[in-house]
Amino acid sequence: MPDPGGEPALAERRAIVRDGIGVGIATGVYGVSFGAVSVAAGLSIVQTCVLSLAMFTGASQFAFVGVAAAGGAPLSGAVTALMLGTRNTLYGLKLAPLLGFRGWRRPVLAQVVIDESTAMSVTRDSRTAARIGFVTTGVAVFVLWNLFTFVGAVAGNLIGDPRQYGLDAAVGAAFLALLWPRLSDPRNRIIALCAAAVALGVVPVTAAGVPVLVAGGVALLAGILTRSADDPTEIPR
Repeated sequence: MPDPGGEPALAERRAIVRDGIGVGIATGVYGVSFGAVSVAAGLSIVQTCVLSLAMFTGASQFAFVGVAAAGGAPLSGAVTALMLGTRNTLYGLKLAPLLGFRGWRRPVLAQVVIDESTAMSVTRDSRTAARIGFVTTGVAVFVLWNLFTFVGAVAGNLIGDPRQYGLDAAVGAAFLALLWPRLSDPRNRIIALCAAAVALGVVPVTAAGVPVLVAGGVALLAGILTRSADDPTEIPR
């Protein structure tokens, strides 16, 4: 754990803020794609924006609209999104003692516990630097992700029937693009193949949306079985 008494120099503080904003821009702009695929899946602009504000975790959001696009029940989409979002709980277990926030700030800042804000804080040499990295990155991503979600939702709504442009297939494509970097780990590739095989196997006998939920269950089970071999707070690649 970083030394809580160490204080970063002004130049270091500025560098952390600059890097955090850079990550926020790079991640937030991708919200355009979520906004577009969400309205393509049948959600309204308001529903899309509320989903980004309340859920605020990219993989879970794409999973939810993916189930919706397939005609699945909202409960199936919510459970799938919840399973994908469990990693943020593990991040919280690591960040709580590291950042040391107390009072009202703790529940408020819990909303921005995501991959990027965690990665920008756990490598710092002091508590102050870790807090700067976490808050700057988390707030930047939150603001820009929601802004560009709205932009993408409006743009997707204005072009009319999304099937005329192939946007009905964009949900799956965007979700695959989001997950692709994580498949660099051979073990993740094996888990993904097993989950896909099980999902394809249950397609003929289950309702729309359920195969996605089943695939998420396979991944969750694999994570539980392999947890003892890894640090559960490791940041995904």
